[in-house]
Amino acid sequence: MGSSGKFEVPFTLNNPDLLHNLSFVNGEWVKSKSGKTFEVVDPGTGKAWTECPTNDASDVDAAVQSSHESFEKYKKLSPRTRAQLLYKWDSLIRENREDIATILVYETGKPRAEAYGEIDYSTGFTWWFAGEAERIQGTVFTPALPDRRVFTIKQPLGVTAALVPWNFPIAMILRKAGAALAAGCTMIVKPSPETPITVLALAYLADKAGFPKGALNVLTTDLEKTPELSEALCRHDLIKKVSFTGSTRVGKLVAKICADSLKKVTLELGGNCPVLIFDDANIDQAMSQIFALKYRHAGQACITANRVYVQSGIFDKFLKRWTAETKKLVVGHGSDKATTMGPVTTPRGVEKAIALVEDARAKGATIHVGGKKLERNGGYFFEPTVITGIKPDMDIASEEIFAPVCTFIKFENEGEVVKAANDTSMGLASYCFTKNVDRLWRLFENLEAGMIGLNTGNSSAAESPFGGIKQSGYGKESGKDVAVAEYLITKTGTFTLEGQS
Repeated sequence: MGSSGKFEVPFTLNNPDLLHNLSFVNGEWVKSKSGKTFEVVDPGTGKAWTECPTNDASDVDAAVQSSHESFEKYKKLSPRTRAQLLYKWDSLIRENREDIATILVYETGKPRAEAYGEIDYSTGFTWWFAGEAERIQGTVFTPALPDRRVFTIKQPLGVTAALVPWNFPIAMILRKAGAALAAGCTMIVKPSPETPITVLALAYLADKAGFPKGALNVLTTDLEKTPELSEALCRHDLIKKVSFTGSTRVGKLVAKICADSLKKVTLELGGNCPVLIFDDANIDQAMSQIFALKYRHAGQACITANRVYVQSGIFDKFLKRWTAETKKLVVGHGSDKATTMGPVTTPRGVEKAIALVEDARAKGATIHVGGKKLERNGGYFFEPTVITGIKPDMDIASEEIFAPVCTFIKFENEGEVVKAANDTSMGLASYCFTKNVDRLWRLFENLEAGMIGLNTGNSSAAESPFGGIKQSGYGKESGKDVAVAEYLITKTGTFTLEGQS
């Protein structure tokens, strides 16, 4: 690592070469031009354990030029060669699973079991996109006019940028970079200030896999300089596409900036995801699926359960079981084997959770369990919380919670609950549990979200298109055809034949 001796790394890796804390540009580990750095903090203790460069707008051009020069060579590699590079990267990530999980625990706070889960889920993207690299195809056909042929070819866009959040740093990088590299594009990643080390480890392994220098660059920065660095990337003439995952507020800003030069943009934004549980649902199935969905990473997922609607016939029974299971959660540092729920990743997460719960309490909601900050080893802990009596005027009714706080709302009939579920500006994911097959189909068609979980709380996979509607964004990541297509242009050729009889 390139840091001074003022920090103590709180863990040991089997492969110490994975641990880097400098930006990665053109195959080199580099400091920021300003020389400034920011601290990386363990959410489980609140203590800084390393530092990374605070890159700003002045650092962007060199990184982009590097990626552009790399693109001019990389785009000429055969699809099979790109696929082989992706397979090698995938293999190296799997070989270093233990160490990457360790870094992830100390950056995000998630329990080690969840860190393994993210890695296993994420490598699905490298594997999938390696296969997709060889399936990029054009077309040829006979048009309406005589003696003509029309054909299309697919070509990579160029240099792309990924602006990614901290909650699933491995998944976000492999989902975006996997598609870009499969298409023949190069990419510059701006990781979240909370999780740069995980991303730098992935860049190190991409380099070891044999990707050309500059094909995958990483520029780190702190919270203060994030807007400046991100805007500079979005405005650079050589950046041809931006993929952003984050809040709707920031996503709108990214879209506005990129509109100035008509850059292609993919936006995966906030969610306010409803869960609909009907009287005829398998309660065991609904419990196991939604409980894992809600409390995974302390509720810090865009597709997590935000509003749980339970039909009146099973409401009391379901709430009793949920509350009992919530009390069994063991909150602690992610490295502790006994921990089943870790801290939230930032102090801001605790502050928001407190504000939402107190607003709900003041307006008449009932707190069945939890509701308070946990003082533990200086970390950012919040109690797993269960709330009923939610009213429309409560902030928690309309905002994305992003904390281990679960709200339960009683409903009577399908029409009423579908209307309530859709009554949000967001449309990322929705979930429903019922054993009525006709109702399942109606809900699939009538719920306003880009992804619908039908008797499941886990609907994300490399082979499934991922993305929302309404103010949850546009464009798709992962899935067959659509994800790689986001990094391609279609070029049409028209040909006139002579001498046709």
